[in-house]
Amino acid sequence: MEFIATAAFGLEGLVKQELSALGFEARAETGGARFKTDMAGAFKANLWLACADRVMAVMAEAETLSFDALFEMVRAIPWEDYLPRDAAFPVSGHCARSQLMSISDCQKIVKKAIVERLKQRYKTEWFPETGPVFPVSVTISRDIARLALDTSGEALNRRGFRTYVGEAPLRETLAAAMVRLCGWDLRRPLHDPCCGSGTLMMEAAFLAANRASGLSRSFVMESWPQGQLRAQKLLRQEAQAAFKPEAIPPISGSDISPEALDLSKKHLRQADLLDRVTVWQADLRQLTLSDQKPYFLANPPYGQRLGDKKAADKLAAAFGDLMKRHPEADLAILSANPSFERMMGRRAKSRRRLYNGRLECELLLF
Repeated sequence: MEFIATAAFGLEGLVKQELSALGFEARAETGGARFKTDMAGAFKANLWLACADRVMAVMAEAETLSFDALFEMVRAIPWEDYLPRDAAFPVSGHCARSQLMSISDCQKIVKKAIVERLKQRYKTEWFPETGPVFPVSVTISRDIARLALDTSGEALNRRGFRTYVGEAPLRETLAAAMVRLCGWDLRRPLHDPCCGSGTLMMEAAFLAANRASGLSRSFVMESWPQGQLRAQKLLRQEAQAAFKPEAIPPISGSDISPEALDLSKKHLRQADLLDRVTVWQADLRQLTLSDQKPYFLANPPYGQRLGDKKAADKLAAAFGDLMKRHPEADLAILSANPSFERMMGRRAKSRRRLYNGRLECELLLF
């Protein structure tokens, strides 16, 4: 089957690289990367992908200009090959730049068409939807409709820990992308001087330890009859065996906020990293590490997001002073502050556009 690993804008190439590393032949496109595999392969992708949002099984894709055409397209799909009689099949939708722009109408039509198809197979007028869940997605963009089954369930950024939420939390998939794009070699001591709830530190630790991102959670496809349960069990066992926590280099974090540090410690404890990642309270303006060649990685407040532009500018200047105190250090910063380089007092050696939610940012490397 064909699958799409969906991703935030700007991360499609990274997801393609992840899929290639897992042994899949993939191609990037706007909104994700496509690849072909079976259900066991889809489970493997769910288990290991760090930068993707979901793994979707493509059921059909075609130009659709009317509700009647959408209905016939959906009814032609052999849903009975996937959905048992008691399956629950909620329908989500998204429409953009198309003749069909009513999401609720599209959802109703898709639901009705699936029911009509299943009636033919199961010879019944009523489906209780009390069994395994098969989330159905209808996406219509530029008049191309795509019907897909969501094999992930909860979005893949839900790693199975980090259940406490602080102010302006960093999405795990974006944090994973930052760790992969910043140039850190997985061995050098890494420090997050604005560690917040600890997401960057955890993603860095798990990358260094070769830990599958989904190792601590389940996926909706695990309840499906055709999900190849034995293969899934073996893949989980292989992922557990590949996890090498002893490979984690010195990783640490600091923050001026005691509340943020409390969140970090709770999340590190949930992720079983509290004995491998160190955090302490420190003001960035006075922070000095004993290691003079650390790799600093941070997602500081931007000003726009937390409503304090002056404070964000002062923070940028503080990063300039931090680098002066650590002349052999490297620094990677995610920022939406257009004044960051000017306030810091130096130009980035490279940059990459990323999005934190809907907010356009740059990953700046110094």
